[in-house]
Amino acid sequence: MTNTPLSPRPLSHLATDRRRVLSAAQLRAHGVSAAEAGAQCRPGGPWQQFLPGVYLLHPGPPTSEERLQAALLYADRQPQQPQPHRQARPPAVEAMVTGQAALALYRFASAPALPALDRIDVLVPRTRRLRSTGCVRIVRTPELPRPLEVTGVAVAPVARALADAVAQLGDAHTVRRLLTEAVRGGHCEPAAVVRELNAARLLTRPHVVDAVDTLLAEGRVLAEDRLYEMVRSYGLPEPLWNVDLRLPGGPHLGGVDAYWPDHAVAVELDTRSPRQDDDTDWSESTRKREQLERLGITVVHITPRKLRDALEQQSIVVRTALMAAGDRAPAAYVVVLPR
Repeated sequence: MTNTPLSPRPLSHLATDRRRVLSAAQLRAHGVSAAEAGAQCRPGGPWQQFLPGVYLLHPGPPTSEERLQAALLYADRQPQQPQPHRQARPPAVEAMVTGQAALALYRFASAPALPALDRIDVLVPRTRRLRSTGCVRIVRTPELPRPLEVTGVAVAPVARALADAVAQLGDAHTVRRLLTEAVRGGHCEPAAVVRELNAARLLTRPHVVDAVDTLLAEGRVLAEDRLYEMVRSYGLPEPLWNVDLRLPGGPHLGGVDAYWPDHAVAVELDTRSPRQDDDTDWSESTRKREQLERLGITVVHITPRKLRDALEQQSIVVRTALMAAGDRAPAAYVVVLPR
């Protein structure tokens, strides 16, 4: 009795495909039935079923790239062809890599390399009926963020990937290193990280709270350095740095990061984070700004992100405020003290 031969045309075509990971649906599109695919995956056969509905078209262990492709195919999301640079992808996606695998793709030195990871976290909508299996850990979310494309793979934004990684980590040192690298490496701003950690309800964990305090301090230092660079690179008058303002013999008005007393212009870095007491912080910040402006002092709020992404534009905003000082009524006299 002879076995019915498998169709040579589609299998020969697949053998020359540069991607050697395909889903059952993709195989069907190439004319390979489920029975034919199963026959190829018999012991000693040329293929293997790596995940439910996902086939590895060679018998050896998968590469890191193949594991990523397989994880996304399992979540019913076909990876696109590699692109030379990161670029925004269309918003309608089914899944994306997140957690430590995403951080490895972003080349975080403090994240394990892809071959060292036993699991690949894949972010999917909460409504998807998927379960974790094999090397894939399913992470659910009410709303998928807009991913980036890194080496041809849909990857969650850094802040979201960090939150998903931190959710699986109990080591305070590792968490602190990851968060610090995110800020020092310019991957994202501290506020974005804290927002994601808060949304994931991770700010109740003491080791995460300690790491966030370090992160916010790191972010403020970097923002201050960029503010110094802005003043000196764009020829702005030298201000008084990091001072407290008070009324003569009166109450404390608040601290500012830079102050030009001859122009009555102050700059304040908006490094507030979206933590649980944010409403209180916002009210205090608003009260201080309104009080200073009632005294004739112009307050320019600048976020760390604007300093990072649009330094020249922010210098124009400050210069405009300084130039407009001559058109305003004289400001009230305030006492300036070191902070």
